[in-house]
Order: sequence, then C-alpha cells, then structure tokens
Amino acid sequence: MAGADAGLVPERILELSERLSAVAGGKIGEISAINRQAKMLAINALITAARAGEAGKGFAIVAEEFKRIAAEIDEVAGAMESQVRADLAELSAVGAAILSHLRGQRLADLALNAIEIIDRNLYERTCDVRWWATDSAVVACVADPSEAASRFASDRLKVILDAYTVYLDLWICDARGKVVATGRPQRYRAAVGLNVSREPWFERAVRTRSGDEFVACDVERAAALENAPVATYSTAIRQEGRADGAVLGVLGIHFDWSPQAHAVVDGVRLTEEERAHSRVLLLDHAGRILASSDRKGELDEVFRLPSDAAELGSYATEGVTVGYALTPGYETYRGLGWFGCIAQRESGAGAGRARGYAA
Repeated sequence: MAGADAGLVPERILELSERLSAVAGGKIGEISAINRQAKMLAINALITAARAGEAGKGFAIVAEEFKRIAAEIDEVAGAMESQVRADLAELSAVGAAILSHLRGQRLADLALNAIEIIDRNLYERTCDVRWWATDSAVVACVADPSEAASRFASDRLKVILDAYTVYLDLWICDARGKVVATGRPQRYRAAVGLNVSREPWFERAVRTRSGDEFVACDVERAAALENAPVATYSTAIRQEGRADGAVLGVLGIHFDWSPQAHAVVDGVRLTEEERAHSRVLLLDHAGRILASSDRKGELDEVFRLPSDAAELGSYATEGVTVGYALTPGYETYRGLGWFGCIAQRESGAGAGRARGYAA
C-alpha cells in the first residue's frame, strides 16, 4: 500500500487511539506538575505574608485566591483525565471491534475463494469420470472381458493419465467389484485383481440411475496406491456407453489430493506478514483437516467450528480470528459439506494453540 492509502488501514485506528491516550495522559500529568508548583508558591506566599504581619495582609488575600484557583485546576484536570481516559478506552474498544470484524470478514472471503477453487477443480473430476466411462475401450473391457481387452483398456487409461497429471490411477471394475484394468499396473501392482465391492465409491456407483450421475467421496488414504490421500470419483460403465444402458461395471478415478490441495491453501492471497501467523485449512463436513498450509494434522486432526456456524462467517477466540466458508458447490457438483477456513493469530499475541490453531 503506497502514498495516501498507506494510512487507510484498520490498525491505524488503534494506533491513533493509543497515541492520543499517551499524549493526553502526558499533558494532564504536566498540568498537574505545574499546578503542584503553583500550590507550593501559594503556600510559601502565605507563610511570607504571615511573617510580614499587617503589611502582608493584602498579599495573603492574593495568595489564598491563588491557592483556591490551583485547587479548582486540580479538580478540572482530574475530571478531564477521567473523562478522556474513559472516552479513549471506548474508542480503543470500538476500534478493536471494527478491526476484528474487518479481519474476520476478509478471512471469511479468502476462505470462500479457496473452497470455490476446490469446488471448480472437483467439478472437472465429475465431468472426467462420466466422459471416460463411455470410452469404447473402457466399455469393451467389461462388456466382453478378455486379457486382450484388459490390456487395451489399460493402455488407453495410461494415455489419459499421461495427459491428466492430477490423477494417481484410473480403475476399471467389473460388476462384481474386481479391478480388471488400471492405468498404472506396473507402479501400483496391488490394484490389479483387487476386490473393491465393499468400497463406498463402488457400491454407490452401481446404484446410479443413469450415466449422468456420479459419486464423489471424501478424501481417504488408498492402501493399493501406496497409502496416498485420494479423492475418488466413480460412475457406472454402461452398455454401449449409453446414459440409459445396463450397468456392466464401474470406473473409479483417484484424484491425487495432496499436491492439488496444497496448491490451493498455499495460494491464498495473504501478505507475508500474515502468512507467518496464519493457518489455511480445508475441512470436511465433520471438521477433519483435509489440507493445511502448515501440513500438520492432515486427515488426522479435527478443527471444530462452532456448532452454529453459518455458511460464511468468522469468530475470535484466545487471540485467534477464524474466518470460514461452506462449500457453495459448482454446476452439477453440489459439494460434500466441506469448509474453507483460515485461523489467524493476532500479530504479537502469545496464543499458541486455540481451537486447533498451530503456528
């Protein structure tokens, strides 16, 4: 921020109120110090007048009046100090409230932007799975199963993976849940022949009513993919690739979660100073951390938002301001109840961990 705009930051309110408080306190202190000297002069004058006897009576009257005025100055200074300090305290409180609101609103907006980027990314995954399930090689692999058909389908999946680097692997499963072809059989040897009939993404895909439907699952570690975190999308493979064709099997595509999610949380537009004491998070519907800018607690830790959390909002607790936003979904992808979230510790505050915040 340059030029005249440099002073137009919310923190300036608190800086000015603190400076004004210090100046007012200092000046009132100076008035009191000067007045104490005046009182001492008045007392000395009275003593001198008393010693002078009759000749000092007129001087004594002036000294008494001076002493009275000094007392009134004390009362005015005391009242001014009390009122000024009360007003400055209120100004600081109002400034802090405004600053907290603006910071919270900004963090909530940034959290919304992060979850929207994820939503749009994952919407593309739902398009991919529905498209690739109609590929002739994929359909033939389960419509007329043979070793040759599986090899050809595997080669076709490899071509797709070479072009779409956001996936770890693509699996073709027959109607019983056996993985009959993958795009990386040499790398993930445990996948070929694996029975996935109990996996939610398979069970739900075989129950889809048309080729326009898809299944989106929360992020989980996939043992057959070297325990990597994946977001799996699936749909039924249907006869002749028609949307209303009979279900022949399931296509499951495994989105390589970590690098894509980290690019989102690392790309949130925070200043370098803010980034040093902020934690950017992606949370599932239960608050489980799916991705974190500090890479801590992913898929293990829970960051609990208030039970009455709205779709978009913020709150402050123990020196930490938290802004959050519920997934709005994108096009036909409605989202899974995930949240974007940013926890930002106040600069210079000593709060270490508050509601899951870790610096």
